[in-house]
Amino acid sequence: MDFELISTDSGSSARAGKITTAHGVIETPIFMPVGTVGSVKAVTQEQLRADVKAQIILGNTYHLYLRPGLDVISKAGGLHKFNGWDRPILTDSGGYQVFSLAANRKIKEEGVVFQSHIDGSRHLFTPENVMDIQRTIGADIIMAFDECPPYPSEYRYARKSMELTHRWLDRCIKRFGETEPAYGYEQTLFPIIQGSTYKDLRVASAEYIASRDCAGNAIGGLSVGEPEQEMYDMCGLVCEKLPVEKPRYLMGVGTPWNILQNIGLGVDMFDCVMPTRNGRNGMLFTWEGVINIKNKKWADDFSPIDANSTSAPSREYTKAYLRHLFVAGEFLALTLASIHNLSFYLELVTEARKQILAGTFAPWKAKMVQQLQVRR
Repeated sequence: MDFELISTDSGSSARAGKITTAHGVIETPIFMPVGTVGSVKAVTQEQLRADVKAQIILGNTYHLYLRPGLDVISKAGGLHKFNGWDRPILTDSGGYQVFSLAANRKIKEEGVVFQSHIDGSRHLFTPENVMDIQRTIGADIIMAFDECPPYPSEYRYARKSMELTHRWLDRCIKRFGETEPAYGYEQTLFPIIQGSTYKDLRVASAEYIASRDCAGNAIGGLSVGEPEQEMYDMCGLVCEKLPVEKPRYLMGVGTPWNILQNIGLGVDMFDCVMPTRNGRNGMLFTWEGVINIKNKKWADDFSPIDANSTSAPSREYTKAYLRHLFVAGEFLALTLASIHNLSFYLELVTEARKQILAGTFAPWKAKMVQQLQVRR
């Protein structure tokens, strides 16, 4: 993987760059649709390419390990061939999913013993076998195994968790270096910064992760319930400590305004289930604000879902029709709303990139952060 920093905004820390992987180029800042089990919910791969214009998608180690399982993925020749996505893929290590199973897992120095949410079977994830699993899945960018502490966390717990994450990272790096890609193309490992919302822990974690000199770096453990301003404070603090010549990935964030604020702090990569999850519940994100398409007010609004969208479905179908699909319980509603929201997120980061290159990101962002939160 190669990262080229092309430009930095004159009025903020926002950056425009380019990541080159074995499966293609990613222009940053970028939003990555979440395909937890190898599928972005309700959206086909062709729709992701043609309508959403996604450059990279995510898969999840925990879910793919349990179903369909490594044997199937290996026989297919890796996740790219299994799901028909020929562009870059990033896989989360499964750490967040494992640690969300608070009642059904046990954390040890060796790793985490957990019970499957599918059938209750017991499994062990270690830094070593998580590297092996992600080698088999075949993602271009793979994540280190970490512990994601809940919010709020007591200081002592957050520190112990961070130190465990650092020890696990060293084991991930060692195992990654001892193994080879399964399918003949390069894979890249990103470590994850933790530390909850404690400034000294975040600084210590950022400095430790930076010292490991990986090709890119991720910021985890935010957008887990803390106030937005605390997320921004932690993110800004961390970005000041990370090397400028490597991409920065803020995991699991967030709303359109969250993304713009964090781009302004120096983040390059984002992912979140929000555009698809909220879309399936009738919430649409637009340049004029947030729409609840289920509201009665849209019943006879025959204007396009979004006339300015780059996706054909958002231009060709009306608000009234999409509302009708939701009211009627039609599956097509879920697809159209998901495509619309994902397209908007990609349009947002594309426009942010243009503003960075023009040196006008800061004033544009200030205006858009307010505009995007309007409820229509």
